[in-house]
Amino acid sequence: QVQLVESGGGLVQPGGSLRLSCAASGDIFSIDIMGWYRQAPGKQRDLVARITSGGSTNYADSVKGRFTISRDNAKNTVNLQMNSLKPEDTGAYYCYAGVLHLPRYWGQGTQVTVSS
Repeated sequence: QVQLVESGGGLVQPGGSLRLSCAASGDIFSIDIMGWYRQAPGKQRDLVARITSGGSTNYADSVKGRFTISRDNAKNTVNLQMNSLKPEDTGAYYCYAGVLHLPRYWGQGTQVTVSS
């Protein structure tokens, strides 16, 4: 089992920045990918960004150039730096950890609200 604990959500004005962090513990040696999904009210959960154990990254088109995902292997954490935030970035952000690149474990979610 892998436990994921997220932090860093909150309320920010359009154009602002937030940094989300996700700390993994437990059977982390099975994990080969981590990332973030988000879910806006009434919508499905969509991939925002992901990073493999080798450091390869992928981003949703809507966040390219604004969001950066990174990982600290020594601390077993993955971070999502979100800049130039827009109201449409609002939603619950969920950290995940995957095995064979498929989501297996989920965090409890952290709310990001972009509003003036």
